[in-house]
Amino acid sequence: MARTVTLFTGQWADLPFEEICRKAKSFGYDGLELACWGDHFDVEKALKDKNYCKQRWEILKDHQLTCFAISAHLVGQAVCDLIDERHKAILPEEVWGDGEPESVRKRAAKRLSDTAKAARKFRDASPDKISFPAVVNGFTGSSIWHSIYAFPPTDQKYWQKGFDDFARRFGPILSEFDKQDVNFALEVHPTEIAFDIASAQRAIEAVKGHKRFGFNYDPSHLGYQGVDYVKFIRTFADRIYHVHMKDVWWGHGNGDVGVFGGHTTFADPRRYWDFRSLGHGDINFEEIIVALNDINYQGPLSVEWEDSRMDREHGATEAAAFVKKIDFKPSSIAFDAQFDR
Repeated sequence: MARTVTLFTGQWADLPFEEICRKAKSFGYDGLELACWGDHFDVEKALKDKNYCKQRWEILKDHQLTCFAISAHLVGQAVCDLIDERHKAILPEEVWGDGEPESVRKRAAKRLSDTAKAARKFRDASPDKISFPAVVNGFTGSSIWHSIYAFPPTDQKYWQKGFDDFARRFGPILSEFDKQDVNFALEVHPTEIAFDIASAQRAIEAVKGHKRFGFNYDPSHLGYQGVDYVKFIRTFADRIYHVHMKDVWWGHGNGDVGVFGGHTTFADPRRYWDFRSLGHGDINFEEIIVALNDINYQGPLSVEWEDSRMDREHGATEAAAFVKKIDFKPSSIAFDAQFDR
């Protein structure tokens, strides 16, 4: 096995921390990617309670698990978004506050900066020496996602305002990440400032190539859009800070619903695309492993399990075995170097 296989706990936040640790070990995982919601990782407690991070590690180690990353997708979404009532359901009470949009965005930005501090404290509390850089995965939100289709007529000046807004809001956040020696990894995803290769390149340009801004690579959000998800790895070889293993299928609907989803819910059989458990979709994971080996990615492969058609414990167990089977170390020799031996 070439890399550590972890489970992202975002889809398991209904379970207490110790319970998901116990289950993840029984499913076959080597570690967890901790969501900053539910009771899995509490940013405020990490900063205020000197024993909190140490105690998290003790529980992980009691279950023979490790951790490379924490994830702050929900708070990150509110930093650049046009805030509405949907955000109240995903944000901590104190970040939502009075719900006034600009105030919510500012509180979310502050919490994301605090998450960098918490990630550093958590990594420093690890009983093991972890050489892989500390990372916070997350979203950015976007003030221009609603204009994804260019009507009413939308010009580049309009879209540039969105990237400028992202740069203005994330500049201070990335400065804090740099101060804490932590990387921020955006999960490139529809609704974010970057949702494909072109917009990811533009996001990097917006923050002037800040070294702390990179990506949590997840092929499932690229494949159904028609984006070359293997090319993404090679394009951003030095900015793949973390990897999600997640599958998706597309072209399986009945023709009623297009790529934008038709305002249908997941698992509606009419849908053009849907997330699937690993190995049950259309993503070519062997090509992904080859590309990750080519760029010398040595971090974890983190399963983000989502499949509305399958029992999650069955799926998570199957997914752990799938990743361990398809992952492999790159060759340390040239295959034809032995002919003259």
